[in-house]
Amino acid sequence: MVDKTIFSVNATNLTMRIQQADIYLKEFENEVKRANGATGIFRSKEDALSRIMILNEFAPQDPRVKDLFERARACIIGATGNFITITAEMVQYLKNEEELREIYSEKSERAWNTLVAQYKDKTIEKIWPAPDVREISMDELTGKYVILDEVRYPMNQFMGVTGEYIHMGKRSTGMYFIRIDTRKWLGPYEAVKRYRRLVDSTMMEVEKWTVFGEITDITMEVPEAGEVKVGAPVYAPVVTPVALYVPGHVLGLYDGEQENSGYFVGEDEVKAYKERWYTEKSVPEDVTPERLVEIFRQAIKEKNYDLYVDCIQPERRMNPTQESLLLYHWDLHQERLHGEYVHAEVQPDATKITVVKGYSDESGLESYFLSAEEQKGIAERYGDKVEYASVQTVSFDKNGKQLGSPVRRNLIRTNGGRWYVRDYEIRF
Repeated sequence: MVDKTIFSVNATNLTMRIQQADIYLKEFENEVKRANGATGIFRSKEDALSRIMILNEFAPQDPRVKDLFERARACIIGATGNFITITAEMVQYLKNEEELREIYSEKSERAWNTLVAQYKDKTIEKIWPAPDVREISMDELTGKYVILDEVRYPMNQFMGVTGEYIHMGKRSTGMYFIRIDTRKWLGPYEAVKRYRRLVDSTMMEVEKWTVFGEITDITMEVPEAGEVKVGAPVYAPVVTPVALYVPGHVLGLYDGEQENSGYFVGEDEVKAYKERWYTEKSVPEDVTPERLVEIFRQAIKEKNYDLYVDCIQPERRMNPTQESLLLYHWDLHQERLHGEYVHAEVQPDATKITVVKGYSDESGLESYFLSAEEQKGIAERYGDKVEYASVQTVSFDKNGKQLGSPVRRNLIRTNGGRWYVRDYEIRF
């Protein structure tokens, strides 16, 4: 708030003070305009409002002060941000995912209980203290299984002389070394990642795992992650994973016969479950830029990865590196739609289409002077025609409040063909 001794108002300086307040208010208005519906820090807000308040207390009937006061009120309302009504349709994807999450939680729990019961007679019930392998022979441990809770990965990961492991336990109670450099870990681990990607975005990154594994060896390692290891070596049983369990979410299992070396329980049923959700199933050849962005948004909302990929420019999904980036940004989009915003609206009036390569007669003037044949010849000499469409979207949180300023996403088409999303990485 402005010190009234600095911004003193009296009959002789009233006009000058009104002009000064108007300067600050105009800057505040410009800041709100630049925010374009978003909220933020408006640097001129306090200076403008304080001065207008002092003026309004001194001369409330002055028309110039009344005008400043009304403009300030409108500016304050504008600075609170843009809002919409979030409809049930906009957030249906969250309800669908919750339903699917419950289905897979129950499936995984049943499968876990069945697995534990199947190996009950071979499972070591008392895992702590861990077997002292200097006193127990490997013959006594062969064919035995253990259930290890709260296995910290990647926190307790380390590279040893005999392989790559996660250490579990401590020196006083003994340790287990869980082997993670074979497909028996990698298969189930990748399956859990697929589950998160295709079914349950709320699971986020898993830091504590429940591992069901078989004791397959004993080894001596220094369970430290750094290259320079300073501790004493530890003798411990080596546990080879059979299954990875995230309680309340998913069970990943090893299967050496499958292409991916692993699967999560019910993985083969996911597609059928989700098919009934989809409001968008394909991209029309004559799709408009605005419509394509809406389809792209729905593909992400409804976890339709195949449709997500089909929206994206083919040149941006041609090799393994690009495919990996597609998955990486898919995960980011999923996180944002579950943590930052719940919906994004396309603003059709803001779309801009530009010819970046090739011949174009956007004004129509050249066709007035040239025949179609002449134009065709010119176009052939120019080569392929490439167009960009810049489509603007605005995102909203669960309360309907606009988040940030509008975002522009570039689309591309060649020779009048289908539009594709080029900047698929950009948030909504």
